[in-house]
Amino acid sequence: MGLWEAFVAIVLGLVEGLTEFAPVSSTGHMIIVDDFLFHTKDLFSPEVANTFKIVIQLGSILAVVVLMWDRFMSLLGLNRLAGKREVQAGPRLNLATVIVGLIPAGILGVLFDDYIDEYLFSTKTVVIGLVLGALLMLAADWFRPRRPKIESVDQITYKQAFLVGLIQCFSLWPGFSRSGSTISGGVLLGMSHRAAADFTFIMAVPIMAGASFLSLLKRWDAITMDSIPFFVIGFISAFVFALLSIRFFLKLINRIKLTPFAIYRLVLAAVIYFVFM
Repeated sequence: MGLWEAFVAIVLGLVEGLTEFAPVSSTGHMIIVDDFLFHTKDLFSPEVANTFKIVIQLGSILAVVVLMWDRFMSLLGLNRLAGKREVQAGPRLNLATVIVGLIPAGILGVLFDDYIDEYLFSTKTVVIGLVLGALLMLAADWFRPRRPKIESVDQITYKQAFLVGLIQCFSLWPGFSRSGSTISGGVLLGMSHRAAADFTFIMAVPIMAGASFLSLLKRWDAITMDSIPFFVIGFISAFVFALLSIRFFLKLINRIKLTPFAIYRLVLAAVIYFVFM
């Protein structure tokens, strides 16, 4: 692997890490940047390029696990096994609530995974997803309750988790954004932006990890000794930049809400449509 390939891996990892958990669609940005700048399918092969995009998602997932380690240990009941006491009084988010939120998109993702890979990964579909996702985010900010009923992720009920999961199904369309759809759904259901974002990040780990590992199994033959350094550099890059972006985003979301991200998405979609299509 040469310096150019290493540079491509770092930049695509940066794009993945910075956009995976912001409501702007990491998949959309990856497709756009790769199609217009790098063409990784020409550098390696279509199979390696597609597998690379899956591998670096795992770097972003690892960043969430690191930042929310105590929360995940509590969900799995491992804090008690480690001898740690739960100091929080009152309700606390449990694993069953997270599973309920994962069910709708999990089922549809398994049923339509091949169709999505074959027909929806294009610049045109991403532009459509950017616009529709932006409209949902604007609607969430405009029609949200004046005072959120749910200030903490620990107050989320099974019903609310399932409804957020249904709205998350929109994110199966590339460009729509997983975090954009789930945060919007949570806000419309009366959650604060921070509570909706926290729930989004928690749900992202199992659904993204599961989808990534399934895709890797199908493409395992694409991983060769020549491509492993490319994958490793992209993975590390995505992990580092995801760590930075998640911390920044969680501090920002309650203050600026979703509208600025929606405007960015509309501007990006317009630029792509009028300049590159």
